[in-house]
Amino acid sequence: MFHEFFRWLQEDLGFSETLAASWSQQFLGSFNLWSLMEGTHVVTLMLFAGTIWIVDLRMLGVIFKDVPFSKINDRILPYTMVGFAAMIVTGFILFLAKPMDYYHNVWFRAKIIFLIIASINIFWFHYKVQKNQDEWDANPNPPFPVKLSAMISLTSWVLIILFGRFIAYNWYECVAGEEIFEEGEPTEDETVGEGAAPTAADGVDPPPAEPGEETVPTEAPGEEN
Repeated sequence: MFHEFFRWLQEDLGFSETLAASWSQQFLGSFNLWSLMEGTHVVTLMLFAGTIWIVDLRMLGVIFKDVPFSKINDRILPYTMVGFAAMIVTGFILFLAKPMDYYHNVWFRAKIIFLIIASINIFWFHYKVQKNQDEWDANPNPPFPVKLSAMISLTSWVLIILFGRFIAYNWYECVAGEEIFEEGEPTEDETVGEGAAPTAADGVDPPPAEPGEETVPTEAPGEEN
């Protein structure tokens, strides 16, 4: 069911007879739009991850121990939300460019799994752990549930970014070089006679003899002296 739906998105949705391409294929083949969207996605991902890691490290009691969690969270949260919203929107648009490729990519599926884990952790933190924030807000060493939520967040987003790079660059596929080598091999017709000097039989006059060299007359097939 999912396979057919994503195939429809990639090949049929908005198909133009003039361009012989769907909306998805037109977007993927665009000169600048794809690169601009992918670059925006990466930048906003770094904005989101960078700001949320500051909060996570404070929750672990690693940095800014003397600063209350609420103060750091209030200052950084607006940037985190902007980065998160832009990252989701651009990521969804990039997915629509080649949904079939992403759907069958193992790294994309792993990325989605950890996105779900990170989302569940966000809801767990805000609706469960953060309820007693007043008790550990200024504590340099927060309680275990706070640290656990921070560790889940850090691990999830590191893996999400890592899997995203595996999707963009197929480092584990090494077939391109073999195909180029096979295509570049000379054929039998190209190798026959390679390096042989032209003769009169080929319709090409032999090169003139150097001074002092004896010339040997050549005969074309079927000719008699």
